[in-house]
Amino acid sequence: MTEQKNAAIAAIEAKAGLIADVADQIWDYAELSLQEERSAALYCEVLEKEGFTVEKGICNIPTAFSASFGSGRPIIGLLAEYDALSGLSQEGGSLERKEREAGGCGHGCGHNLLGAGAFAAALGVKAFLESTGTPGTVVLYGCPGEEGGAAKAFMARDGLWYGLDAALTWHPEDVNEVLTGSSNSCIQTQYLFTGVASHAAGAPDRGRSALDAVELMNIGVQFLREHTSDKARVHYAITDAGGRSPNVVQPKASVLYMVRSNHVAEAVELQARVDKIAQGAALMTETTYEKLFIDGLADTVTNHALERVLYDNFQALGVPAYTAEELSFADRLAATYPGSDAIPGIGSRYDSDYAEQAAQLRREAGHAMNSFLLPLYQGDVFRPGSTDVGDVSWQCPTAQIEVAAWPNGCPGHSWQNVSCDRTSIGHKAAVHAGKVLCASVIDLLTQPALLEEAKTEFLRRTAAGYVCPIPADAVPTIAL
Repeated sequence: MTEQKNAAIAAIEAKAGLIADVADQIWDYAELSLQEERSAALYCEVLEKEGFTVEKGICNIPTAFSASFGSGRPIIGLLAEYDALSGLSQEGGSLERKEREAGGCGHGCGHNLLGAGAFAAALGVKAFLESTGTPGTVVLYGCPGEEGGAAKAFMARDGLWYGLDAALTWHPEDVNEVLTGSSNSCIQTQYLFTGVASHAAGAPDRGRSALDAVELMNIGVQFLREHTSDKARVHYAITDAGGRSPNVVQPKASVLYMVRSNHVAEAVELQARVDKIAQGAALMTETTYEKLFIDGLADTVTNHALERVLYDNFQALGVPAYTAEELSFADRLAATYPGSDAIPGIGSRYDSDYAEQAAQLRREAGHAMNSFLLPLYQGDVFRPGSTDVGDVSWQCPTAQIEVAAWPNGCPGHSWQNVSCDRTSIGHKAAVHAGKVLCASVIDLLTQPALLEEAKTEFLRRTAAGYVCPIPADAVPTIAL
């Protein structure tokens, strides 16, 4: 670490209390996708007080924002998220399932920490720019609706990310590592069928069943699955079956579809085929339908050059240190779920030698927290899940890290995550992520060769061009 980096890191440490307070307030709010009014307002208020220039409601998304500091290029973006998940209300720091609010929401994916860590990084970079006068700009982007809504993809439709030289982010996990590899693109669309109600026995000939249309559509898609690529996926959920009266021809019914593929262009093509099946189902049943676009997001484009910058700084800074009390809590929490003995790390799924190395590090740790940094892995990785970070990665070089905020093997979207997110373990993860991201941004601002290498790789990997999965007239929404 250079003297300038150390000063920026010290600036983050000086604000550790503020960073933890912000994380806890967002945890308390626990607002769902595209409903994060208080969370976004808090960030905007705090960032303005810290001297950032804040723009609210960017890209016509009410709970999105940008907060910038500095001038000129390079322009480096930091990505913050702050949406929660339904049904995961949980007391913080608890070792058993205890709802704070019956049926309420909770940060099962740790986005209260994710946003706070990005905020921490922005604070550190601001301190660096102020003290050194280095040309360049840091922009913290408030990105709502990652769990449903895909705000970053809507921002990509508006070309927002093309204006950046690079973007960095992080995600809470059970491990310390630099994330690599591609992910699935994803498109969600709801089909709302309308028929004609009638007495199912007395006048069935007068009825036109919307539920029949939904069922025929589902059958059509079942046959489609035989004619898709190996990595393509089509999922569905019947969101309205038309009621509970079998003696009524159902006049209303709806189904929500999700298509996935390892490349966004293929997902767009697959979605068009699903649309044709919906049209066919309507024709067969003499019903009509409304198509409601929910969200769409692209696959992730790897950038090994940025990954190496992140790893070098992660290695230099080490990992969070834990007290005996924190380790005891983690060990006891790990006893509440299966899989606490899992081998950590994305590389462990693809490389047996790497997996053995990770397993050895687990054994040496001697407790549930993975208090070590996994070696950099840059093999061929495909993650079947989806994230709207992918759309950012198609418009500028993008990379991300994971920092241990939960015990090993802690299941995603769980009450255990929610509980741990409001502890000192979670706070340490956010602050540490901020340090790693901050140091990496400083390298990109001060070493043009690093940024040039990342851009060269980006151009090579995105030569096919970005196909936006979001129609021009679509607006961020949630399924009915």
